[in-house]
Amino acid sequence: MQRVILFLGLVLAAMVAGHAGASTAAEAVHDPQLAQRLGADERGMRPYVLAILKTGPATGLAPEESRRLFEGHFANIQRLSDQGVLVIAGPLGTNPRQYRGLFILAVATQDEAERLVATDPAVAAGVFVVEYYPWYGSAALMEAPAIHRRLQPPPPAQ
Repeated sequence: MQRVILFLGLVLAAMVAGHAGASTAAEAVHDPQLAQRLGADERGMRPYVLAILKTGPATGLAPEESRRLFEGHFANIQRLSDQGVLVIAGPLGTNPRQYRGLFILAVATQDEAERLVATDPAVAAGVFVVEYYPWYGSAALMEAPAIHRRLQPPPPAQ
């Protein structure tokens, strides 16, 4: 019985390894049109700016003011995503550095990122302050917003 299990394990391992190799070879086919559309360089990479949102000096806001600023914050995230310059955004868990969230912006310079992030009402009001870092990453991230739209269910009908 142990030999049968060992044999089946080896067969399964060989099948998985063969499948992994086949899928890797299929995925390795270069698509120059896609690379150009996503702004990829010769390595399939591109420049981004990572913006880390931290707790700012504007604390203790009235609930209505906080609600208004965060509605504007989320609307601005959507607008920048729709423009194709914000590819990733999301909150961070509780941490000792008071990092609240991050943006990955498809721009080449920190100045461009600062101009875009300055349009966020929560940043403008001081709810968040932002640290910026140049980042070089896969151009495939440019597809994340389109994939996210396919994953996100439509809002309920009102």
